[in-house]
Amino acid sequence: MEFLTSIADGGLGFLLIILRFVVVLTVVVFIHELGHYLVARWNGVDCEAFSIGFGPEIFGWNDKNNCRWKVCAVPLGGYVKFLGDANASSMPDFEGVAEEHLTEREKAGRFEHKRIGQKAAVVAAGPIANFILAIIIFTGSFYFVGRYVSDPIVSEVLENSAAQQAGFQKGDVIREINGDEVKSFSDIPRAVAPNHGREMIFTVTRSGKNIDLAVTPKLTERVDRFGNKQQIGLLGISSKAEDANVRKKEYGLLEAVGAGTYETYFVIKRTLQYIKGIFTGRESVDQISGPIGIANTVNDFWGEGIQNVIILTAILSVSIGLLNLFPIPILDGGHLVFYAYEAIVGKPMNPRVQELSFRFGFILLMGLMIFATNNDVVRQFFS
Repeated sequence: MEFLTSIADGGLGFLLIILRFVVVLTVVVFIHELGHYLVARWNGVDCEAFSIGFGPEIFGWNDKNNCRWKVCAVPLGGYVKFLGDANASSMPDFEGVAEEHLTEREKAGRFEHKRIGQKAAVVAAGPIANFILAIIIFTGSFYFVGRYVSDPIVSEVLENSAAQQAGFQKGDVIREINGDEVKSFSDIPRAVAPNHGREMIFTVTRSGKNIDLAVTPKLTERVDRFGNKQQIGLLGISSKAEDANVRKKEYGLLEAVGAGTYETYFVIKRTLQYIKGIFTGRESVDQISGPIGIANTVNDFWGEGIQNVIILTAILSVSIGLLNLFPIPILDGGHLVFYAYEAIVGKPMNPRVQELSFRFGFILLMGLMIFATNNDVVRQFFS
């Protein structure tokens, strides 16, 4: 990890890492907030500010609707402030202007005067925009670049591996994993990695016959090419290019859209599996990264070419969209919980309860950021 060492060394290296991180994060944050903004405007909500970053404004301008578009000093997020919001987290202004002092035009433009469905649509639009961005990026990659695929043929079975214990043999062609079709050898590690300790059923073709093999992937700690430790399930097989018929697959537009949508779904699925694994004790919280870790990963990917940076942007976009849907007050998911309560009960949640919930959500997020940053520091100096 180069981030912290570059601080110690000083010079352009540190600034370059920061710049690359800010560029990628700004794209993801801008799309997220643009989703909120566009759906809000379509529903007649007046917007007071569209901000990339927090803290003091660096530069900005007012549009014809008197919304302030600005870039701020702390590039770790952003927000759209609607008319009637008390702050950047869209907490309602419970102590604002009294209803009787508002004109009908002012009431029409205030977020809290919209129907529950409209408010929910505005809030959900940010994460949805992140998912759409990811689908577009993955689709573009498949359509314009394609990808290399190889037949799922076993060239080698490692000694004392889970695959050897399950009876895998050289030359086996893997057709299905837990009933899901295997189209390329790369599908295998993607399916196995999150399933350490769980029995999986592989359907393989051997000597012209299909047979089922039950295998339990072994938990393995692996260091990726960027020096990050990961705990994954490992099968213990490999494939050689001469056996696997490695080839470049070209995609038509509709096929690319389907593949891009599935890739986005896969990132969501894998992220949720990891989060579930944390609560069940299957996964380690040590793998959670904060701003330092993300900045370092962006820098590493940048060194491998712009295409990899674009793909990483898609993955981060999915992650940020999904994070914002968690039912934590202050996040979009927390707002959606309040609207669900209002729809069921028939009236908004008690203002005091909402205010305390927002404060709790803020403390929770700050605690998570501190924990994740501590993980980054530990990985840098103590691993």
